[in-house]
Amino acid sequence: MREAHPLERRVGIEYYYSDADGTGGRLRTIPADFRVRELETMRPEPLESDTGDYPYLLVRAELREWDTNDFARRLSNALGISRERVSWAGTKDKYAVTTQLFTLANVAAGDLPDVADADVEALGRVGRALHFGDLAGNAFEIRVRDADVTPVEGVTAELHGHLAGEGNADARGDGTDGVDVAVPNYFGHQRFGSRRPVTHEVGLCIARGDWRGAVLTYVGNPFETEPEATQAARAFVDEQAATAEPDWQAALDRMPGALRFERAMLHRLHEDGDETERDWRHALEAVPQNLQRLFVNAAQSYAFNRIVSERLSRGLPLASPVAGDVVCFADTDAPEGLYRPDTDRRQVATERRVDVMRRHCERGRAFVTAPLVGTETELADGEPGDVERAVFDELGLEPSDFDLPGEFHSTGTRRAVLLRTCVGVDTEIEDGEDAYDLAFSLPSGSYATVLLREYLKTSPTEL
Repeated sequence: MREAHPLERRVGIEYYYSDADGTGGRLRTIPADFRVRELETMRPEPLESDTGDYPYLLVRAELREWDTNDFARRLSNALGISRERVSWAGTKDKYAVTTQLFTLANVAAGDLPDVADADVEALGRVGRALHFGDLAGNAFEIRVRDADVTPVEGVTAELHGHLAGEGNADARGDGTDGVDVAVPNYFGHQRFGSRRPVTHEVGLCIARGDWRGAVLTYVGNPFETEPEATQAARAFVDEQAATAEPDWQAALDRMPGALRFERAMLHRLHEDGDETERDWRHALEAVPQNLQRLFVNAAQSYAFNRIVSERLSRGLPLASPVAGDVVCFADTDAPEGLYRPDTDRRQVATERRVDVMRRHCERGRAFVTAPLVGTETELADGEPGDVERAVFDELGLEPSDFDLPGEFHSTGTRRAVLLRTCVGVDTEIEDGEDAYDLAFSLPSGSYATVLLREYLKTSPTEL
């Protein structure tokens, strides 16, 4: 197997699924090179529907170089409503052209404002606000420029072959031109911090009850990829932490203003002063609740990546189960052509049932899973269970470690180890440049970069 990029190995991604050389190349040369469209599942009522029964206006917005949060704020300001009355199902890349849904509480279609670099269309009215569970997936259209197009066909064939090798040689996407391919369902590098991947390290400290280590990993711990002033400020934090009487106010004075979360933690350390375990936890809780959850989620994601990599290392398949695997079934309500696991519908592949479950997986009707560890995690049996236990033992984790206070608590779940999609490839670009296009759809929670990395085989910071 081909080893992953060194930066990817820091977050548990150890291998590529294809051995073919990469194309290299550049993404997002212009925003239109990276198009993302939400696969919509919410069906609105007509615009003239009773606002008492359907108080939310559902709108579709095509955004060009808009951060989702910034657009929501701009929209709420233009409407003169609170930001809390604007909801959406998923955040998107800023340097892209994105199409996504928003709900606006108690807003009429005629009140929609004009927003620069955005086309906003009222679709109808709905009875509740959008939330993250409403997003079935995303459709991508991506151009890779300045690339060596020669390996594209080989990469595609290898990724298809991982399905063909499991008895599915003629796999094709339903109603879509292209070829079915498969890649490990890794959490992408950006899950952990694109330039400074430390969120999982913070989360591991939290799970181990090391609140001090969690704070210092986030606030100190300089990376060479950061600006010199930031590196110096973080190094000063580490120096103070090593002294008997650290000067947190001095550390706060040195921390750049843009690093508001680090500054918030240092402010609490300065105010509390005693450096008890409770003080360190109080400092960590200075960040927003969603970031508190992200720390723990990143630790779970890192362990998951390690489990997937260990399966590959041991030669255990991802596309089909072996005895002991926990398998989930496909979501029968997913949009046509989208391979979306339903991890709430699970079954153990016992010796007696493993052949039946293998056939389901080969047809895209089921998926092998691995744990996102939490308090309610039940491990697999057989060798898959041995892999899971070995990774958790190496990380010093067990399910009960996630019985944590507040937003740090997690019950855990399971996640498919294989990401399956139908990919359309076009290497004949009209203007004759060295470029190629990829078109594919992915279920929510999966990363386009884990497919792109197989084609480009470049640094994750370039994806």
